[in-house]
Amino acid sequence: MQLHFNAISEPGKPGTKWQRLYKTHWPAYKNWLNSKGTVNYPDLKTSQAALKKYMPEMWPTYQRLCKLAKGDKVAARFLTGFQPPAYISGCSQAVTTGKDIQLVRNYDFHPDLMEGTQLLTCWNKKKVIATSDCLIGAVDGMNDGGLAVSLTFGGRKEVGVGFGIPFILRYVLEFCSNVDEAVAALTRIPSHMSYNVTVVDKTGKFKTVQLAPDKTPVITDASFTTNHQGIIDWPENAAFNKTLERSSFLKKMLSVKNVNSNQVADAFLKAPLYNTKFKEGFGTLFTSVYRPLEDKVILRWPGTSVVQTFDDFQEVYRLINYKQAKVAPELWKQEVVETIKTVEDPFEEQTVQNVEWQETLTEIMVNAMAQAHPSTNEQELEKLRGEIIDNGEVSWQAVAGFWSKMGSGYADSWTS
Repeated sequence: MQLHFNAISEPGKPGTKWQRLYKTHWPAYKNWLNSKGTVNYPDLKTSQAALKKYMPEMWPTYQRLCKLAKGDKVAARFLTGFQPPAYISGCSQAVTTGKDIQLVRNYDFHPDLMEGTQLLTCWNKKKVIATSDCLIGAVDGMNDGGLAVSLTFGGRKEVGVGFGIPFILRYVLEFCSNVDEAVAALTRIPSHMSYNVTVVDKTGKFKTVQLAPDKTPVITDASFTTNHQGIIDWPENAAFNKTLERSSFLKKMLSVKNVNSNQVADAFLKAPLYNTKFKEGFGTLFTSVYRPLEDKVILRWPGTSVVQTFDDFQEVYRLINYKQAKVAPELWKQEVVETIKTVEDPFEEQTVQNVEWQETLTEIMVNAMAQAHPSTNEQELEKLRGEIIDNGEVSWQAVAGFWSKMGSGYADSWTS
């Protein structure tokens, strides 16, 4: 399983490099939008009205991106960020303060469903280095004012009216300069699913905001989060991703006297924080380390890393070759990265496959069932495929229902 990782610098208004990203990834995103369950999503006019209401400062950037997308109306609706399809990711994150202010996180997902892009931009006067998602959004990032932000899935099935979290994080990075401003934005803009968002600035101030589509946002002083919000709301999913185990590990580690930022960052490359269930959609695709006082961003994999700053950002291409490891991650460092290159054109050697989103997601779930219940035969797995993917389409209801039904296998093995 592979990920084409590109670090791309376009430190001005969106232009030809963003347009090439769009052409590369839009077919897969369009498949995602056309999946079952999206037929009742708001139209373009409604989506644009929501963007103007909640994130009006993004409107000029949005218009420019729509022009680069050549006026595609489906893309224009998608780029508003309003009411995208629902999906599940994993992730862990933690903050350290003092001499070495740091936000570190793992992003756990399936390699075929990630852009693999680190993007340096300056769309709205602030330079931003972010891990790109949904072409305009971000799953984590930092701006040149020293504000860093990242997310973890909140572990709840509810889907409501609001924006996809990557679009909200992009807005925070574009227009907020400190934690107070970020918290104000996060509590004002509705999120369509549940997430824990941690923000830290160069003063060392930090907050974690629990967002949910059916609850008032909760502002906390939590220095770490995994994939639940106080209580376990979705026990099957929690058992699969071991959110309590990871949370307990982080709590214990951060309570150790004199623990330093390097020790914390290194722990994210080892179990239980580092996960290798890549085929099941729960492998750690990268570790991000944000250090506001140094204006430094580090993306890490076992055995290698990419270090960037706002003044010295390098365009880099790497082919990441993931292994469904049967041993501890620290024992397979040399296998995780197959190719390391710096290229003049970050698209030059990238061969992108047109990922069929529905087929990929179906295989993730079938593989998860096979792992949880080894006695399941191929005929039963084939029947499961037919239940998940109906006439080439997969709905959020099918995904959530699958995890609720199947997760007992993980719950049984986890608690035994």
